[in-house]
Amino acid sequence: MALEQIAYRDGETELTGWLARPVGAARGAVLVLPTIMNPNSPMERRAQMLAADGFIAMVADFYGQPVRDFEHSMQLAGALRASVDGYRARLLAGLATLREQPEAQGLKAAAIGYCMGGQAALELAREGADIVLAASFHGILDTARPAAPGAVKARLLVCHGDADPLVPRSQVTAFWEEMDAAGADWHFHAYSGVKHGFTDPGSDARGVPAIGYDASADRQSWAALTGLFAEVF
Repeated sequence: MALEQIAYRDGETELTGWLARPVGAARGAVLVLPTIMNPNSPMERRAQMLAADGFIAMVADFYGQPVRDFEHSMQLAGALRASVDGYRARLLAGLATLREQPEAQGLKAAAIGYCMGGQAALELAREGADIVLAASFHGILDTARPAAPGAVKARLLVCHGDADPLVPRSQVTAFWEEMDAAGADWHFHAYSGVKHGFTDPGSDARGVPAIGYDASADRQSWAALTGLFAEVF
């Protein structure tokens, strides 16, 4: 299933989304927020999986420009996240574009994300975006602007590798406390011995000690997502 290129904007920044359409009427709309490397084949695969399950799904664009390498992605991400308002506006632009698609009219929407995209999905929830679910897979859990009491409308799913050095337990417990204070409805799944990037079969080939694929955590986290989808859609 080929993805369709969708041009959209955030202010003066031109962006490119990648849309996967279901066969038949969509049951919901899902914004896929990518890793720090921006849209790539693993993210496109997730959009295709969602379309096969009956959703219209769009992989969002963080930067509006090609990512040369990991070092370049760090620079781009740092610039984007320097302003909380700017960061969240970029995410809301993607959500608005998804909602504008004819197949998404009148449907409930969700946001899911991976690594930086996991943080991004949670940022949408913290902003009070009109989504029914925000799901983070091996996502960063900290934020420059914690959720205000009553702000989080979405249900939350966090799938986390307990051996992820990028998200230590202190960050995990701080997230729990933040969401409890906000009155959020959250599910947190932690997988023992599992590293960052556990949903990407290509993680092991990168030779980075912090990341690694885990087939069981990949399967179980996707099952957790589809289970919640059955409740919220």
